[in-house]
Amino acid sequence: MSTGPALVSILRQGSTLVASIHTALDDTEMVRFRGDLVRQIGVHRASGVIIDVAALDVLDSFATRALRDITEMARLRGARVVVVGVQPDVAYAMAQLGMGVGQLTTALDLEDGLARLAEGPDRLR
Repeated sequence: MSTGPALVSILRQGSTLVASIHTALDDTEMVRFRGDLVRQIGVHRASGVIIDVAALDVLDSFATRALRDITEMARLRGARVVVVGVQPDVAYAMAQLGMGVGQLTTALDLEDGLARLAEGPDRLR
């Protein structure tokens, strides 16, 4: 059985996991991603998680809620989360639709996200 390209990747860099979403995920795939990422936090004893959404041109309400859920689940497992790569058009649409990110910490790109994690828990907001 052949498989298509990976929809997401989760890589470990020291005590940080970098999860990249490569294409739009349907609700079932997003739930699977959420479970896989939370499991990997425990397996690798990660203290930080970067979720890269740069490849997405839409973040619907379900995906936004899933990212908030991941943040809360990660916090309960001892890890902090930064979402990076929100495209300008996506940010604009989310703001226009009133879809706030709530407690999500965001950063411009991977480099900025890693810097935010390095600043410590008090600076993540």
